[in-house]
Amino acid sequence: MRTGQRTGREPVTQRLRHFLAPHSSGLRLITVVFVLILIGIFGLRLIEHASWINCFYMTIITLSTVGYEDPIHLSTAGKMFISFYLMGSLGVFTYSLFQIGQWVVGAELRRMRERRRMKAAIERLENHYIVCGLGRMGLEICRYFSERERPFVVIELDETKLTQHALPAGWLHVHGDATDDQTLRDAGIERARSLATVLPSDAANLYVVLSARMLASGLQIIARASEEKAVEKFLHAGATRIVSPFSSGAVKMARFMLNPSIEDFLEIADQQGNELELADFQISSQSPYVDKKLMETDLREQGVMVIGIRRVNGERLMPPPADAVLREGDCLFAFGSAGSINAVLGFERLR
Repeated sequence: MRTGQRTGREPVTQRLRHFLAPHSSGLRLITVVFVLILIGIFGLRLIEHASWINCFYMTIITLSTVGYEDPIHLSTAGKMFISFYLMGSLGVFTYSLFQIGQWVVGAELRRMRERRRMKAAIERLENHYIVCGLGRMGLEICRYFSERERPFVVIELDETKLTQHALPAGWLHVHGDATDDQTLRDAGIERARSLATVLPSDAANLYVVLSARMLASGLQIIARASEEKAVEKFLHAGATRIVSPFSSGAVKMARFMLNPSIEDFLEIADQQGNELELADFQISSQSPYVDKKLMETDLREQGVMVIGIRRVNGERLMPPPADAVLREGDCLFAFGSAGSINAVLGFERLR
């Protein structure tokens, strides 16, 4: 087992929460069973003055109707107590155990159906994004994708995080170790467009980069590096881009200092739910813009401004002239609101 990898076995209390969550009466039934057992124990203790263990044993074999042996030689009062106790509690005890058993089996069946549904949905994805780790950075990345309606799958080993964040939001997810090749395959890495690994340690992120690059040679891989000395290792392992939270934060602070008006403008746009972003997409043979001049397209009317064109042969037009003809395979760099870009281009065609 690799360092930091935890077993897939859930704690008993966590499994109990899983199957009791849909049924608020489950806890009440367990309480009823517990109270019935206590009544039997204390009743026998008061009447027969037997030891606590014998009272407990007598209560259990009475409720379960096993009748293995009588550890307590009952008096007349004890026999009367056992008789009325059995008549009053047997039905409740049996019904409670039956309901609890149903919920345990039903919860497992629901989880199996959910896993099959999740697997089928992931298998239908093409050109999607994979996020490894649902920590603070991973959670923000997933929210960013979700707000822009981009297809993504999150991989997380801690099922509690998936229950708290992924399930309520309806995010596609895989429960497993992101450093495991099979887990990456389950997330559809062969069909994915890009992968971001934001696990807590640089060692784990480096292992994910190595595994992902071996499984998908053309995949774009973004890795988080906590230490500057790890950047070179990530590049040799096959990472396309490396992000350091400290460096990124420092650069953003410098941008605030140098361009306060621009940053204020972008913040206002974000608060209004119309965040501006830069996106790139490739002109395909089925594109309505192929073989058209830039000024003949409706991109500007839709709120999308093309600020650059990269031809297949490497030629770059920055900024592009209005009479530039869009050809198949051209890569366009567009600036506009996230909603406008999604509406015009569609996330399934973003390259």
